[in-house]
Amino acid sequence: MSLSGRERRILAEIEQALEREDPDLAKRVAAINKIESDGDGFPQAYGDRLRMWALAHVWVIFSIGAVVIVLLLLAVLTT
Repeated sequence: MSLSGRERRILAEIEQALEREDPDLAKRVAAINKIESDGDGFPQAYGDRLRMWALAHVWVIFSIGAVVIVLLLLAVLTT
């Protein structure tokens, strides 16, 4: 459900008043809204963010493990 023109105007006035009275709070609120909106207007589910975080860390761990194994093999073969 969208806001009427009057409601949008009132909301804009409230936002402008907040920016004038407490710019730091306005910046924090804007940052939170940007993080939660993920660019398409809908908040991203916490589980999705957690899953992406875990997947990235698993790849890093496997990559580091592979590098360690290769270095150990090189050390054994060169001695």
